[in-house]
Amino acid sequence: MSDLKGERKMDERSKACAETVEEIIVGGAYKATKYLSDNLTVKATRKLYKGKPGKTFDIVLTIGKPNYEEREKIKRAKKFGEKLDMTVKIPRRPGK
Repeated sequence: MSDLKGERKMDERSKACAETVEEIIVGGAYKATKYLSDNLTVKATRKLYKGKPGKTFDIVLTIGKPNYEEREKIKRAKKFGEKLDMTVKIPRRPGK
């Protein structure tokens, strides 16, 4: 029974990884964070070179505890009774 529980956790993390990477590749974001619980986040971050994306996609995937900024977002969401699912950062385009 405990083996199935671990398998479900891994499946949930795998889905979150796919969703965050898809936001970067398809959505044009440079950072996507999926909140699985108060103590577990999945982050995908696209490496930028001199502030600009390169010709290839170099993506860093992080699974673990939320950092300071993410913990603050979780606290604010709890305070206002909201549920965080995913946050995405999209780079600004110059001149717009």
